[in-house]
Amino acid sequence: MVILPGFGPGDSGSTPLGTIITYFFLKVIKMERLLIVGANTRPVAEAAYNLGFKVYSVSYYCPRDFNSYHKRRCILEQEPLKSSGRFHEKFRPSDLKLLAEDFLDEIDKIIILSGGSPEDFPSRKILGNKKTQKIEDKYKLYKRLRGKFKVPETYKLDDIEEAWEIQEQKPEKRFLIKPLTGSGGFGVSPISDYKGKPMGPFILQEFIEGLHLSASVLSTGKDVMTIFTSRQLIDTNIRGWEDNLIYAGNIVPAPYPEIKKVGEDVIKSLSLLGSNGVDMVLSSDGLYVIEVNPRIQGTFECAWLSLGINMLSAHISACEGELINEPQRKKYTIKRIVYAPCKCQVGDLNLPRVYDIPCDGSIIEAGEPLVTLLDSHENLNTLRGNIKDSFEQVIGRLKILKRRPYYTQEY
Repeated sequence: MVILPGFGPGDSGSTPLGTIITYFFLKVIKMERLLIVGANTRPVAEAAYNLGFKVYSVSYYCPRDFNSYHKRRCILEQEPLKSSGRFHEKFRPSDLKLLAEDFLDEIDKIIILSGGSPEDFPSRKILGNKKTQKIEDKYKLYKRLRGKFKVPETYKLDDIEEAWEIQEQKPEKRFLIKPLTGSGGFGVSPISDYKGKPMGPFILQEFIEGLHLSASVLSTGKDVMTIFTSRQLIDTNIRGWEDNLIYAGNIVPAPYPEIKKVGEDVIKSLSLLGSNGVDMVLSSDGLYVIEVNPRIQGTFECAWLSLGINMLSAHISACEGELINEPQRKKYTIKRIVYAPCKCQVGDLNLPRVYDIPCDGSIIEAGEPLVTLLDSHENLNTLRGNIKDSFEQVIGRLKILKRRPYYTQEY
């Protein structure tokens, strides 16, 4: 398959050669049918659609601005005046497997995103890592990285009392309670703020104070290259998830060159394939590796806006043994997830820079994802202002149904 790294949404080739390659690329892959599986497939499905794939999608969310597909199935069906419920109460990865079952004979290849599990699908059709459970299990990952990289002190426990004993024995350190698996920072909180008892095994992990950073790394399984770096936006004031370290977006790029090599070394040591993410914290004591995302990451659209590359084509190319040419930064990009500040009914959110738009009139519960803000600009301060304006416009179009809203902003 021929891959055009610079071909993204709305681009048909900026040079005569680019136009020729684009045409050839589309002619080669136009008959391939690609299944995208995950909690939110919209960005990757749109990229695949614009590359000429016949797109099949199975997801939890079904935003109204998701139009690029051949066949689509969604778990969450939003309606006016109806509550969308809570993701963590309604979503099960096995539901995606069930929805996709009768697509499997139709499609040629499968891309698994966050929320999906490649172990649930035929390995011969997976474009990317075929087994990820040992990476997504935070304690197993810790044991694989320990001794090779700087990692936070981590324990696997079954009893919250054991966690308190460790904290009391090490008063000079602060610890976090984390679920054994999971993403987005949900369920991740300081032990001092933890309420209740974990259901089943969990990890106690040393809290590292510093900047939350990530590296997006392409790998052929042999050669690796960091495509871009980003600073993660972490929000600890999400309604219903207070004190949890919730992922709320990224700023691309992050001007910390040391994370580039560490990210590459981590991916190479784990023998991962395609596009993968490495989450790190840069502290006064050095650079710590926190987690690894063995799949296309939430920064997917930032690659196009900041670098002008379609990460799906870059991912496929890496899976087939070739890395794209190293791109040059063009613009700053910010992705910001807006969480509902209270139980609210949404108005018309069809606004500039706003994506993953819920159904008009639907009810979003407090603390649930509301929309995604996304924009790029040559000037970072201008970009921050644009995102701030969009944030306020979105909040201004909510009808508050319960409790006084509050929210934080970080750009």
